[in-house]
Amino acid sequence: MVAKISVGNSLYGALAYNGEKINKEEGRLLTTNRIYNDGTGTVDIRRAMEDFLALMPVRSKVEKPVVHISLNPHPDDMLTDTELQDIAREYLEKMGFGNQPYMVYKHEDIDRHHLHIVTVRVDGDGRSIDTRNNFYRSKQITRELERKYGLHDAERKSRRTDMPLHKVDVLAGDVKKQAGNVVKELKRRYRFQTKGGYRPLPSFYNITGGGERGLERPLGGKSGPCRGCSTARAGPVQATERQ
Repeated sequence: MVAKISVGNSLYGALAYNGEKINKEEGRLLTTNRIYNDGTGTVDIRRAMEDFLALMPVRSKVEKPVVHISLNPHPDDMLTDTELQDIAREYLEKMGFGNQPYMVYKHEDIDRHHLHIVTVRVDGDGRSIDTRNNFYRSKQITRELERKYGLHDAERKSRRTDMPLHKVDVLAGDVKKQAGNVVKELKRRYRFQTKGGYRPLPSFYNITGGGERGLERPLGGKSGPCRGCSTARAGPVQATERQ
C-alpha cells in the first residue's frame, strides 16, 4: 500500500475536491471522526467545513495545517469498505492523528479504488501535531498494515499506475521535455537485451530517432513538425516489464 501525504493551507479546497467527487457518485464517504456524518456516504461540504473550523483555534502559528493523505492499495487487493475503514483508522492512529477531526473518502472514479483522507495537524490548543519524519513513519506503518491485512506490496506498482504515459504532442509545446519524460519512463519500466530491441518502442509515443541516445534530444519548431517526433506507427516490440 502506498501512502502520499501533502500539507497545505486550503481546508475548503481539500474538502471540496473530495466532496464534489463523492457527490458525483465517483466514490463515497466511509467514515469520519468528530465531523458530522449522516451515514448516506455523501458529503455536506459546507457542514464539514464548519465542523472542522469549530474544532480549530482561531489563531494558530502552525503553518500549512491541512493534511491530505491518499492510501493506495495494490490493484489486486480486494477490500471491503469495513476493511478500508479499519486500515484508515489504524494508519491515522499510528501517524498521531487518531484524535484529530478527519474524513475518510473512498474514490471509485478509476478501477484502482483508493482512499483520501482530510485532517489537520493542529490541535484544539493551537499546538502542532508532530509530523517530523512523516515519510519514514508512513512507510513503516503501511508495511505493518500490509502484513496485518495480507496486502500486496504496491510500492513497485505505484508510479506505473499513477503516471500514465502520453504520446508526445507537438502542438502542446516543450517537445524536448515531453520526449525526455517519455524516454526516461520507458527506460524505468522496461528492460531490453539489446539497444535494437529498445529502438521501436518510443515510436508508439510519437518519438523516432537513430538510436537510444538520440531519442533523448528531439528538437521541434513552434508550428511545424519536429525532428525526433513522429506519428508513424511501429511494429511489434518484445520487451520485459521491470519487476
